[in-house]
Amino acid sequence: MTTPQKVSILLVDDEQRFRQGLRSLLNFYSGSNSLLLEIVGEAASPEQALQLAFKEHPNLILLDMELAGGDGISVLLNLKENSYNGKVLVLSAHQEDDWIFRAMQAGASGYVYKNRLATQLCEAITTVIKSEIYLPLEVASGFFRHFQAYSESCLQASQKLHLTEREQQVLHWLTQGSSNEEIAKHLYVTVATVKAHLTSIFEKLKVTSRTQAIVTALKLGLIQVN
Repeated sequence: MTTPQKVSILLVDDEQRFRQGLRSLLNFYSGSNSLLLEIVGEAASPEQALQLAFKEHPNLILLDMELAGGDGISVLLNLKENSYNGKVLVLSAHQEDDWIFRAMQAGASGYVYKNRLATQLCEAITTVIKSEIYLPLEVASGFFRHFQAYSESCLQASQKLHLTEREQQVLHWLTQGSSNEEIAKHLYVTVATVKAHLTSIFEKLKVTSRTQAIVTALKLGLIQVN
């Protein structure tokens, strides 16, 4: 007989009644699909969520996108920046394409509409715990619609400014806060080559500093916000 895999879960939603319903649903699912679900905490705000995440180190965080005093995106980004090694599954009432795209871009492992929880939550948890992405068809279509639109706008902006592929790569690492030496290592080129590319990028963007280049690139949609 297979021993159920224990999965510690943190619930993050600013509506207590929703968390209560979610707790009941998880208790019902616990023990099925070889998963033993254990709720280790509940949070209603970004601050509470992050505090509990780094205190309890749950395997999975079930995260709402709108919270008291903040939003789920800020939580996702903070977890990502601080190397949280668990998974985050977004449970949201928002069905707009940009909300889905931003959540996945910020590090979510899956996205489920709240009105689909009864039929999709168990499968979603099982999927993300295996380090796979969970996007049901109605969610995936919204994500890829926005991804396609973003990619097209980014490509058009790059073509309009005549940025080369290498210049786009340098710009990417620049926005990650990399130094010239670090960019050179990432791209396997010399520091002098990086400086030459930066000079060209500055000229094309009509800026005079690294900070101005990053801000301009963001405004023009040349880079993604990670």
